Order: sequence, then C-alpha cells, then structure tokens
Amino acid sequence: MPRPPRYRIPGFPQHVVQRGNDRQRTFFAPEDYKKYRHFLQLAAIEHTCDVHAYVLMTNHVHLLVTPTAEDSLPRFIQAIGRRYVRYVNDAHGRTGTLWEGRYKACLVQTDAYLLNCYRYIELNPVRAGIAQAPADYQHSSFDCNGLGGFDALIMPHSTYLALGSDAAARCAAYRNAFPLHEDTMSINEIRHATASCRLYGSDRFRDDIALRLARPVRPGKPGRPRKTPV
Repeated sequence: MPRPPRYRIPGFPQHVVQRGNDRQRTFFAPEDYKKYRHFLQLAAIEHTCDVHAYVLMTNHVHLLVTPTAEDSLPRFIQAIGRRYVRYVNDAHGRTGTLWEGRYKACLVQTDAYLLNCYRYIELNPVRAGIAQAPADYQHSSFDCNGLGGFDALIMPHSTYLALGSDAAARCAAYRNAFPLHEDTMSINEIRHATASCRLYGSDRFRDDIALRLARPVRPGKPGRPRKTPV
C-alpha cells in the first residue's frame, strides 16, 4: 500500500500527530514534558517552524505548525525525535524505538478551519477524560492562547491575532469560541484528514492546493483503474 502523500508547502499551517510505538507511553515523568518542550523550541528555531498550538499527551503529541521552508517540517520533527529519544533512553534506562515510524500531518486552511484545529488540539485532554477543561491541563498551549500566559514556544498565527485588538481581547474571544460540546463532524474531519495526511479545509481550498501543486489532492476511488478499450 503506498504511503500517504506529503504536502511540503511553506507558509501553510499543518496539524501534526506523532504517536508512541504501538501506542505505548512516550512521557514517563513530569521532567519529560519539560524536556520535550525544550527540544521542541530548539527545533522550531533551528528549522524555522512557527508553533501555534500543542498538547503533550501520555503516548502522543499534537502540534499546529507553520513551516517556512519546504523541508522545515520533516527536519523539525526529526530533530525533536533524535534529541528526545536520546534523553528518554538515558533518563529511564531504556533502549529501542519510542515513536511510530512516520508522523501524520495534514495541511490546514486558515480562518475557521485553523481555529477548529487549535480547539481540537487543546481539548484533547478533555476528550480523553483526564481534564474537565483545557485550562486544567498543564502540558498544552491553552494557558498561552486562552489565558494570556507566557509561552516561549508559541508564535501566534495571523488568524489568532485577528481575534482581537490586544492580548486580553484575543484571549477572551478565543475562550468564548470553545464550545460546551464539540462538533462531532469537525472532530471526525480533522482526524480523517490527519490520519490520511490529506487536507483539512473547504473544497475550494483543496482545488487551490491541487492547482498550486499541479496534481490531485483528493483521494482516488478504490479499486483498479478501468481498462481503456482498444
């Protein structure tokens, strides 16, 4: 089965998910989360990726990132993985693989779709049942995006900045955009787009990206192609 496509387009945000091998733990102690964030920041600077949102779960991570060069994102992920795996193996006396072989990523349309992705990421602990509200979980970007706390990792996207004229107004608008009950359709769309490494956005967005790349971006129909009559 062919690997899912990669969309290496600078300047477009991407939702990235990386899971532990066989969905096993990737964070074993409180210090591990701090180290991962440190490595994340180093890699973002080295490989010119803007991090807009993140959540570090027990056995996987979600990142919302805009790469500024064609090869920024894969180099960014490789740099984090290399440093963090070395640290974890040394700190916890382990050996072997920590992450799944390939990370998943989908290109995200800006505006409402991007804000949906922000919320999807920061509501992960709530959906998992380990926090009652995103503010209750300390290993995410919600403290910065929703409460105005300082986070050296975060580079606000222009869509986020457009929420208000100052930091307080933006945080208030952002918090108010968090629904009491998430839209199941949006959750499923984001999950499907990320798992299949496709695009999350409107049909027009898909058509624009297809035109930009000069190749189809929608999944083809299953089955063998029809034979051309002789």
